[in-house]
Amino acid sequence: MWESVAAPVVGLMAAVAAAAPTPPPSPPVDAAPVLTSTPFGALPGQQVTHTVTISGMATLTATRVTFTTTADLDDVTARAEPGRCAPSPRTVVCDLGDLRLGTAPGVPRITITGRVRPGAPPGTLVRNRVTVTSVESTATGAQIASNAYLLPGSTATPTDPPLESPAVASEVPPNGRSMRVPAIAAVVVGAVAVVVLLTRRRLRRRHVPPPPGRL
Repeated sequence: MWESVAAPVVGLMAAVAAAAPTPPPSPPVDAAPVLTSTPFGALPGQQVTHTVTISGMATLTATRVTFTTTADLDDVTARAEPGRCAPSPRTVVCDLGDLRLGTAPGVPRITITGRVRPGAPPGTLVRNRVTVTSVESTATGAQIASNAYLLPGSTATPTDPPLESPAVASEVPPNGRSMRVPAIAAVVVGAVAVVVLLTRRRLRRRHVPPPPGRL
């Protein structure tokens, strides 16, 4: 009996579930953060200002802006309009509350200033990143803006090593012995060989018998 009743009930529930409309996906949040770093490529020991603005036409609830950097900042200050910020050497968190973008007289703005801490080695990657989150962004994801640069290396101009004199290089072999002695010895040996050859020819002429009729 229960089986005969359960089958129609299950079929009815399946039909209702199939007929129920599927909720549409959440539309993307129309809010775009913009990060400006002045000067861009600040060196260790140099003052830098990071400015964050949020543009768009969305309504954001419980808006939070998080700024992070890979280069420590000394004497960090942060100011939000509207809202308040909690700065630290590498992270600044600002709570802006509820925002209605596109209707206020000005866009939300955050100004972060500090001095790049000395000591970072050349070639270090400095990455600045801004993340904007809100109740509306929980379904679509946070909005992100960033910039990055490498600290320059040594500015010294490379110089070529001094070149050796060709005459010295040809006269002095790698083992340090002079090449002039072998050259002189070769000349002497050649002269001796010529003298020996001439002497042999003279001796041969003396031992050759005179032609017939000449005694």
